[in-house]
Amino acid sequence: MPQDCRTITVSLAAEPYPILIGEGLLDHLGSCLLERGFPSGTRVLVVTNPEVEGFHGARALASLEASGFLVRRLVVEAGEERKTPATVAQIHDAAFDHRLERGSLIVALGGGVVGDMAGFAAATWLRGIAVAQVPTTLLAMVDAAIGGKTGVNHRGGKNLIGAFHQPKLVLIDPRMLTTLPDREFRAGMAEVIKYAVIGDEALFQDLETAAGLDPQAGLASREALGPVLLQRLLERSAAAKARVVAADEREGGLRAILNYGHTLGHAVENLSGYGTWLHGEAVGLGMLAAGDIAVAMGLWSQADQDRQRCLIAAAGLPLGWPDLDPEAVLASLQADKKVRQGKVRFVLPTGVGSVTIRDDVDPATIRSALTVATSIGSR
Repeated sequence: MPQDCRTITVSLAAEPYPILIGEGLLDHLGSCLLERGFPSGTRVLVVTNPEVEGFHGARALASLEASGFLVRRLVVEAGEERKTPATVAQIHDAAFDHRLERGSLIVALGGGVVGDMAGFAAATWLRGIAVAQVPTTLLAMVDAAIGGKTGVNHRGGKNLIGAFHQPKLVLIDPRMLTTLPDREFRAGMAEVIKYAVIGDEALFQDLETAAGLDPQAGLASREALGPVLLQRLLERSAAAKARVVAADEREGGLRAILNYGHTLGHAVENLSGYGTWLHGEAVGLGMLAAGDIAVAMGLWSQADQDRQRCLIAAAGLPLGWPDLDPEAVLASLQADKKVRQGKVRFVLPTGVGSVTIRDDVDPATIRSALTVATSIGSR
């Protein structure tokens, strides 16, 4: 185990689990699973995608086999457009072929899409077997791999089919980000900014300091951040999500704040066609629109909205809303998972580090915010 490995615990009452963060941890995947109680000889199915397989698959398999695990690998096509029940069926078929038992394990080696699908397959195979998350993208490291949300998309909306299924282990190796495309890294920064807005003013200020070095790209790459700040962002973001998940495992209340930017962001993904926008790009647009709504409702200041916009710009994320029919957006919002009794629930900022949940947003206010956001995109 690397000496500088950091452990963050997701303190669930039923079964807490660790988030391990450290350079080179992928080479210790097998020993980490042994420490979590999986005996040598356990059958393991590693689910990954072609790109990740090419960069990291051999290391993962070598580590698992060195610890005595019986390993089979499944490479699936990733991307939001592939996040479907049909792809999960491929994982189920591989689980059957590899004779996975109730004591067996699925390892998700990839970004959020692979993690969601592999997690959902684990939740539904033999009524639930163990899953370990090994995220390879920034977005998955700080968000998707933590918290047990699994699922796939439906033509009516994103992640409408799913289950809560907590991992036994989350293993984060920042070294894997060296192979991540720049666009994917920028998309992950949207989730980091989200954590800062919803509950970590100090993190927001750290991001502002880094962005101040280059307002156009100071947060847009691993190199721009540097290893020290990157490690801090990974730890702070993971710890923030761990705290919220421990307090509200199944999104009965507090956990809903993690959906900041997601309500409108999911509408962007759904209406534009999955694969057009990366998830983080859509979330960034959703945060900007939510901020405009909050300004219109008098919940937070234009000055704070401008600060948020500056961070999103420094991360190299898009600032302008796509040209979507506002009425189609409003209709899409009604299919969101967070609708209660027909009312759309928005997470809206009230200040840097604090948000509120509202179900009384006037459709006219949403239309107005979308009009402003679309005009920015057309400049």
